[in-house]
Amino acid sequence: MPAADADLQSDPPSSSSTPEPASLPFPPITKSHILNCSVHSWYPHYRKLTPKTRLTPLSASFISYLCADGILLPPEPFPDPKPQQFENNTGFSDSDSDSSEEPSDPSASWPEIHAEIQKVIRELGGRVSPKLNWSAPKDATWIAATNSTECTSANDIYLLLKSSDFVSHDLEAAFDECVSSPTSEQPTITSGGEIPFHLVLRKTIPALITSMEFRCFVRNRRLVGVSQRELNHYDFLPELVPVLQELIYDFFEEELKETFPDENFVFDIYVPKPTVGGRVWLIDINPWAARTDPLLWSWLELLTMADLPEDEEDAGEGELGNGVVRLSLSNGGTNGSLGHAQDDEAEAIEEAEVGGEEETLPFLPEIRLVRSGDPETYSFNTPLYSAHKLPKDVVDAGMAGEGGIRDFLERVRRREREPGYSSDDEDGL
Repeated sequence: MPAADADLQSDPPSSSSTPEPASLPFPPITKSHILNCSVHSWYPHYRKLTPKTRLTPLSASFISYLCADGILLPPEPFPDPKPQQFENNTGFSDSDSDSSEEPSDPSASWPEIHAEIQKVIRELGGRVSPKLNWSAPKDATWIAATNSTECTSANDIYLLLKSSDFVSHDLEAAFDECVSSPTSEQPTITSGGEIPFHLVLRKTIPALITSMEFRCFVRNRRLVGVSQRELNHYDFLPELVPVLQELIYDFFEEELKETFPDENFVFDIYVPKPTVGGRVWLIDINPWAARTDPLLWSWLELLTMADLPEDEEDAGEGELGNGVVRLSLSNGGTNGSLGHAQDDEAEAIEEAEVGGEEETLPFLPEIRLVRSGDPETYSFNTPLYSAHKLPKDVVDAGMAGEGGIRDFLERVRRREREPGYSSDDEDGL
């Protein structure tokens, strides 16, 4: 999605301007890069930087269950310490009726995974958010009772996973648009040639402030841009930009710049307390590919942005090279000083000198926010992920299993053959 700032602030293109390329100039996307962005690959290295998370390896039978048509969930226990049998007017007890027609339990093929998921939910406080190696089922929240990815039972998790197009992409098309990796960079996969799929359960962050979630873009091991993730306007965010720039820059330089195996990637963070020295949580790492949403940036901007000179690009904490020393932008670390941060920065650049040379600050990435009046401000008119939703009769058919899907397809075919046909005319409807 093109960035609003670029659309509103850029000068009109001149007649001599370079035409946009027919395709985005992404570097070749390799399978090893996609796997490096999988949670099971990076989480062991950055465990201390993330909210509490548990990974469960998934078997082939569980993957087959997720890929199967229909939504069949394991039966949930309804404990009754004193079961009673009541006789009806026919003289037969309730226990004698239709006991042989109970639906099968799909978890019988993967009981260890089912038990492990229930155990992890309890360990993480009873409320978790699920995802697979790359994607969370955010497009399927319409089917959840909470209208969110928060789950309190194993069946909540299965319902979201089986209803999500994002999860289906992980399972069936994770390596789309990839090129072959060099022999020395072959990705680590299972002995059967399959991706090592994992179910990722993360403890729900209480009182999550969605306005403080950001997506960060790294090109050639340099943080080139940051975007707000929640596409709503917040009046208080602009005054926090100087502090956020330093927090995010420091986090990247100290934790990710030299430790992540790829030079180009995208990472998501959460900043619960935007104050000097505040904590930054690593939420996810995404591929440097068109499949990753650039939000308020455009991929063309990020891919064609000019590189910094080497002395600035290699700048880090403390001495930056050529006698340049990094300066802090804020006083005291309280929100009351945030409004003067930009003035402080200008004064520091003008007045401070080292060895007769003017001091400069390291390159701090632009943080793009939704401004009042931007089109993104009115995004509530279109429900999020609405393109992935299904009609109610399709969902009902899937919930009914194979028989429900067969009946639904038959009604569709009959409607095509008989223009005046309506399913409401059928007996029992």
